[in-house]
Amino acid sequence: MADKTATRQAYGKVLVEIGKENPDLVVMDADLSKSTMTAEFAKTFPERFFNMGIAEQNLYAAACGLALSGKTVCASTFAMFAAGRAFEIIRNSIGYTHANVKVCATHAGITVGEDGASHQTFEDLALMRTIPGMTVVNPCDDVSTRTLMKQVIDMQGPCYVRLGRAAVPTFYKEGAEIRLGKGNWLRRGNDASIVATGIMVSEAMAAADELSQSGIEVGVIDMHTIKPIDEDILVEAAKAGAVITAEEHSVIGGLGSAVAEVLSRKSPVRMAMVGQQDTFGESGKPEELKAKYGMTAADIVKAVKGLVR
Repeated sequence: MADKTATRQAYGKVLVEIGKENPDLVVMDADLSKSTMTAEFAKTFPERFFNMGIAEQNLYAAACGLALSGKTVCASTFAMFAAGRAFEIIRNSIGYTHANVKVCATHAGITVGEDGASHQTFEDLALMRTIPGMTVVNPCDDVSTRTLMKQVIDMQGPCYVRLGRAAVPTFYKEGAEIRLGKGNWLRRGNDASIVATGIMVSEAMAAADELSQSGIEVGVIDMHTIKPIDEDILVEAAKAGAVITAEEHSVIGGLGSAVAEVLSRKSPVRMAMVGQQDTFGESGKPEELKAKYGMTAADIVKAVKGLVR
């Protein structure tokens, strides 16, 4: 593994790279460009950057207008304010018109840490995947963020991209095959399959190492695209006889629900879901919060052992 990098940092870097090649790319923000990492794009392409202030509904309404005028728009703010405060605008203006807007939301989940419960969103994946035609992406590291963002910007139509505040390990090598809508096996194992997304991929890999020492060999899938979800890889994962999902999101409506929806139809299997268990968060250090709310490698290990033993 390489050094740790936050996915929001990778997002900021790749925007500048793409901006040099795509003159129709417009980036917008809600007065958080230093946090969402869009500041470098603003510095490099000031004529294609718009700070809409602390007004998320206006941000996404204006982004829709620009997109319907022919631009490709990446509009960023914290996930709580994108998916929460601006949901109606995203649904009715962007989703309904199938506008070419990429809702790139940072600071998702419990690892927002000290910002506390008001800023820790566990509902965003659930909300965004209910919008017809909305692609939903949650990359796990630096390489996958940059690779997927290029594909997101190349595709037509709305997309929700979930990005994190905290630095995470890099698992993918440059040039790795990472495609929208296709999950990736990071590790193979026959005793159970862990399907993880976002920052929980690193926890899943750590759990797999620990389980291996106990004689339990599990496969690990990076499910970076929540919608459309890769049904084929899930059916393959179910052959192990047990599937455990891991997400920095509520177990209601997120990755776990999406996986269960597929497997209940195509390959019923024993399941466990690691994630936020229908609670709000609180202010604290990210690693301590992950432990308190059950989103660590140890929690994944416990869930696996509960199914295979």
